[in-house]
Amino acid sequence: MHSSIENFEMPNEEQVHLAAESFRLMADPTRIKVLWALLQGESSVACLAELAGAAPAAVSQHLAKLRLAGLVKGRREGTFVYYSAADDHVKGLLDQALFHADHLDRDLPDADASSATRSA
Repeated sequence: MHSSIENFEMPNEEQVHLAAESFRLMADPTRIKVLWALLQGESSVACLAELAGAAPAAVSQHLAKLRLAGLVKGRREGTFVYYSAADDHVKGLLDQALFHADHLDRDLPDADASSATRSA
């Protein structure tokens, strides 16, 4: 069936592995809160802990994992490290995930289904 679709392509194994790893590391409510906060601007561990409602030590561990995955970056200033989202791709991922969650939560149709209904 897929052979009849023009220009059909599958991602390569490395792309699939890296995407799955990013999703795996984002699959935690505290990490989603931390990432969302970082999309608003640079922040310290203490501030992120307050925003996420978690202990600073736990947020620090989450940030270390997110940094290894390339989702956040840190900037050292003296004894403090200030974190930020790595790039706009992180915002796109979270925007889509939260948009989808909002639709599930409010039982809203997706855009394709509602436009198909209107044109019928």
